[in-house]
Amino acid sequence: MATSTDDLLRSTLPDLRWAAVPKRVRAFSHGEAVVDATEVRLISEPFRVVGVYAVPRSAIHPAPVDPTPVTPEDDPPPFLTPHDDFARHTTPGTAWTIPLPGGALAGAGFTPDDPDLADWVLLDWDAFDEWREEEQTVIGHPHDPHSRIDCLAGGRHVVVTVDGQLLADSTRPVILVETGFPPRYYLPREDVRMDLLTATDTHTVCAYKGAASYWAATVDGRPVEDVAWTYPEPLHDGEPVRDLVCFADDRVDVAVSLAN
Repeated sequence: MATSTDDLLRSTLPDLRWAAVPKRVRAFSHGEAVVDATEVRLISEPFRVVGVYAVPRSAIHPAPVDPTPVTPEDDPPPFLTPHDDFARHTTPGTAWTIPLPGGALAGAGFTPDDPDLADWVLLDWDAFDEWREEEQTVIGHPHDPHSRIDCLAGGRHVVVTVDGQLLADSTRPVILVETGFPPRYYLPREDVRMDLLTATDTHTVCAYKGAASYWAATVDGRPVEDVAWTYPEPLHDGEPVRDLVCFADDRVDVAVSLAN
């Protein structure tokens, strides 16, 4: 029987998983490199959809101290995202403190109780000020070696409405296909009713595309918050959608058909 690779990957979510990262990775605190490793893994605790960088204990300076046993929660959620606290461990192990001069990073390291990972320390992304792969700053969360983004010039007809109000009508979208996510349709501003959109204070960060800015829509005098976003200064993977507009299909109606 044939196997769906998507189903196969999803079936491993309850497992402790790792992948090699063939890059130099550094983590900084107050301008000082606390972590510097060329032997790196991306390790995902059970139910974590995004892994964290892990390095040998010898790659952390000062060395981790205060080993503290960790017992995972009895009833973990169906999945955890990078927004969930690092301290929500889903496998037994040992938490570590990194004793920096400016203040200890309590619980910033974690070693699972697994013989294959006995010398590895998973690192709390948010405990550090800056992360780099080689000389490139990484934002949002660690890069997954199995993730990919394709930005394709499209000819589909995309119509966006909310409560019957037309917000966009385009036959020239850029279709962004990202591993693990549904396709997103990024539209030229000339095809969008920009007069109905108002910039909000919302900003989000994607590790691959960069920082996004958001708009609300005004329909019959009623605001609909954060219906669309754009990447004004994208990272490399998001460059083809620079300044284009994408709508949140859980807040508006997006109809897509073949234009030709």
